[in-house]
Amino acid sequence: MKLKPLKRFIIAFAAVMLLLPFSSFSNNSNIPPYRIKTIVIDAGHGGEDGATRGAIAKEKELALQVALRLGKAIEDSMPDVKVVYTRTSDVFVPLYERVGLANQVKADLFISIHCNDMPKNFKGRSSTKGVETFVSGFHRLDEQNKAIKDIATRENESILLEKDYKNNYDGYDPNDPESMIIFSLMKNAFREQSIKLASFMQNEYVKVGRIDRGVKEKGLAVLARAGMPAVLTEIGFVCNKEEEEYMVSEYGQNEIVNCLLKAIQGYKKQVEL
Repeated sequence: MKLKPLKRFIIAFAAVMLLLPFSSFSNNSNIPPYRIKTIVIDAGHGGEDGATRGAIAKEKELALQVALRLGKAIEDSMPDVKVVYTRTSDVFVPLYERVGLANQVKADLFISIHCNDMPKNFKGRSSTKGVETFVSGFHRLDEQNKAIKDIATRENESILLEKDYKNNYDGYDPNDPESMIIFSLMKNAFREQSIKLASFMQNEYVKVGRIDRGVKEKGLAVLARAGMPAVLTEIGFVCNKEEEEYMVSEYGQNEIVNCLLKAIQGYKKQVEL
């Protein structure tokens, strides 16, 4: 049977993981210490993939504004770190290309920025507020609450805008035990680090008074093939009047960026010990 590229990759990855315990580490003293050198920042949505909006702003616009501010903040305060953007303007970038770029540049972190949404009342607004950060994970729909299901569905909808989406996201079959086991090995390699980074982010949000909706695992296409710690952070609810105004404001965006920057710095300090 001919193996697809992704399956060949995850089989090779699994083989390396299985052989690691038997490898010799006698020359560890010659291995340079681990350093975070490249961070990919992904502004969610863009172009025709940008229907989610509040009363005065669109999610794709806010995500891009915060992404560009965050990139500049990293470059200014962490000159040893290279920043790569998945987009710097209002264009549509397929989900597989976003994480593909991160893999290509051998990124050490992948951070996707989004705004949240919820069903609205008769006035077109919602009282739901808060911040939450997601990491990639397999899930059973019957074990997840409806709100998390809705988020995953909304964030993955842009796949349908891709002309060749069936081939782009082929490569493993969730109904094939062999494929799931191999793919799980790859994801588990970065699960702990992703959760750690997401927790740093949530902790920083809480420090400035944001409502903590937690760190959650979900099957998000933009994170699914990441070969590094990867998170998707929802910086606020665009359907909530108060949070939308906060995210649009200079003060709000600077505060969000400062929270994310401190989280990255805290994570970097911990993993580089």
